[in-house]
Amino acid sequence: MLEPDKVFAGSIPENYDRYMVPLIFEPYAADIAGRATSLSPGSVLETAAGSGVVTRALAPRLPRGARYIATDLNQPMVDYAASRQPPDARIEWRQADALALPFENAAFDLVCCQFGAMFFPDRVFGYREARRVLKPGGSFLFNVWDRIEENVFADDVTNALAKIFPDDPPRFLARTPHGYHDTALIRRELADAGFSHVVIETRAEQSRAPSPRLPAVAYCQGTPLRKEIEARDPARLDAATDYVESAIAHRHGSGEVAAKIQAHVIMAVA
Repeated sequence: MLEPDKVFAGSIPENYDRYMVPLIFEPYAADIAGRATSLSPGSVLETAAGSGVVTRALAPRLPRGARYIATDLNQPMVDYAASRQPPDARIEWRQADALALPFENAAFDLVCCQFGAMFFPDRVFGYREARRVLKPGGSFLFNVWDRIEENVFADDVTNALAKIFPDDPPRFLARTPHGYHDTALIRRELADAGFSHVVIETRAEQSRAPSPRLPAVAYCQGTPLRKEIEARDPARLDAATDYVESAIAHRHGSGEVAAKIQAHVIMAVA
């Protein structure tokens, strides 16, 4: 992972929440919230909370006395997520690095993380931090995207941009969000961090949008892929987005579009 892959700033948080969340994140947030609720945690730490889609899904399902701390590495994401969350005295928003958590040992029943582990510079270290702040027997619940070929719109976008920039194709989506899909590696790294009883479920969903325009804008302007496009030619962001839209329309039609998305959902016990 490159350093710019971790930066969600400028207009990215708003575009991410407006476009990416309904496109690919909401069904998995509902899944994480359901699994978390079944554990009946009294104290929850969420890392890499992004624009707060899991927080919005999970917080209403927790008991009145629960404690919920939602964190993200990017302060703009924390600020945006907090602005989208209804007032709730149980929730605390904090900027925090998942590899250097500012919390005491054995402080939480549950640590959850939606599509964040792929961004950890050192995943074993990040997993050790999650285990450190978990109470004995506590749960680490997270998900990661499967390989890009199983996530059709992301693959379409990557292939289309490779035609626009053949000498230096933007590879953010394949490199980082979809670059950590080897379940044997995930198990090994969790074991190296001290986790046991690891269960991994591969879960397919459908990504839906009212038109090809939405996934084109979502990926090209609502993720760090935008920085990669602008680094190649700052004047071509809109043209690149238009080209991606046409490529999606050519494959999926010009009206409402739908395509497969797939992720691994992981539960590990401290």
